[in-house]
Amino acid sequence: MTEAPAGADTLGSRSLTAVVIVAAASLAGAAAGAVAVLLWAGHSGTPMRELGFRHPPNWLRVLAEATAFGIALRLALEALVMPLLGAPAVNTQYSYVAGNAAALPGIVATVLLAGVTEELVYRGFVFERLRAFMGPGPAVVRASVIASAVLFALAHYRDQGALGVAQSAITGLVFAATFAWRQHIWFPIVAHVAFNLTSVMLIYGSWEEAVARALLG
Repeated sequence: MTEAPAGADTLGSRSLTAVVIVAAASLAGAAAGAVAVLLWAGHSGTPMRELGFRHPPNWLRVLAEATAFGIALRLALEALVMPLLGAPAVNTQYSYVAGNAAALPGIVATVLLAGVTEELVYRGFVFERLRAFMGPGPAVVRASVIASAVLFALAHYRDQGALGVAQSAITGLVFAATFAWRQHIWFPIVAHVAFNLTSVMLIYGSWEEAVARALLG
């Protein structure tokens, strides 16, 4: 039987403990979780590349593909998935944004920050630490995709309820899968930001209902 590398158990235990601590910090918001991740990385001497901040082979291609992907994902959820789940056509929680130019700077800043911090916490950190805890292999990658998506979804219950959890579970699975596929965090960050900005545009322009009824009536 092959013995585990020296210190492997310690590394795994520390990874799991770090996930628990960051997840707890994230209850106060993704920004708090992101700060906890950066503090942990500095304290542990973990390079940012181990959190997914690796150079993609082509920056322009990543920006173009991830932006298109994020927009398409938002429209697909709005037009098909959420209506099938029984979600209302209009998101009343953010209805104050509709036609409200004064609200745009604040909501745009919020969703931009969320796109970056949530990816850092749930993909760059949670995904990678779970993989460090469980070891290498395709089954571990799949488990990390699912586990990080579940934590991401549950974090949205407080302000978005059950339907928000359902939507976040789907997007969490998609973003985690793209992270595992691309091997860097830039694609899911750009896709997430594009997804969020598309949501803002749909609400601001009062286009949610038209998109939600475009396919299923």
